[in-house]
Amino acid sequence: MPMVKKSISVTDQQDSWIKAQIKTGHYGNESEVVRELIRERQLRDQETPAEIEAIRAALIEGEESGFSERSVDEIWEDARQRHRAKHG
Repeated sequence: MPMVKKSISVTDQQDSWIKAQIKTGHYGNESEVVRELIRERQLRDQETPAEIEAIRAALIEGEESGFSERSVDEIWEDARQRHRAKHG
């Protein structure tokens, strides 16, 4: 994919945060950090109000259901099965 070179200004705090992200090894350079942030924002902007409301409803349902005796693996498997049933 062709790249367009940009010059941006950031605060000292933002610069420190970007450098810390690179230091963790998750990113190879500053451009990768900024591109990832842009991708995340693009995905968030695509969420519809209905999707956001569904997420909120699921979070409320989860909070109201209390603690579970199931393992994390069991919970994930249940979520995968529900996703398959809903999306084929």
